[in-house]
Amino acid sequence: MKSAEDIVRYYRGEVRDGSGRSLAEVQEWPDDSLERVHDFIQWMFPLEERSAFNPDAPVLNSAAIEQFRSSPNLRAKLHVSFERMLAFYGFEILDGPRMRIVPSATFPRRSSEWVTPGNHNYLRITRILKSLSTLGLEEEASRFFECLSEIYDSQDRRRRPIPLETLQYWKAAIAKNIE
Repeated sequence: MKSAEDIVRYYRGEVRDGSGRSLAEVQEWPDDSLERVHDFIQWMFPLEERSAFNPDAPVLNSAAIEQFRSSPNLRAKLHVSFERMLAFYGFEILDGPRMRIVPSATFPRRSSEWVTPGNHNYLRITRILKSLSTLGLEEEASRFFECLSEIYDSQDRRRRPIPLETLQYWKAAIAKNIE
């Protein structure tokens, strides 16, 4: 297993992930690669808990978290990772007095691939929200949750592909942002 420092070094471009890929390479992947490959997300959006799906991925510790929270450069690279995943899901960021995340022109096509019952991307989104909240991008996590909540609320109540339980996991992932 890699160390928490490897996450910081990965984001600085000094090391590659467990499969030999750089962060910049993964950020440039086409959507089909992001969908098909499952062991990159733990590196792009690390957590303090070991992954059940990729147990060799590094786990954050307090020193790594502090490095992200105190480094504008690391947070900027994390933001690029976030923007890439937003595009993958069919969302975009609107800047203004208050950042907003909204469905993009690609949302109808992209959402048809992940807004489906039991989709593995729901777990990825939980990870993304929690990682952003932990590493200093709380506003991005909160705005993403707001957008996801609107998507949830717009679903047909009788046949919701995103279950209430998933929405609750997403809310818990950003809980410290809304306390």
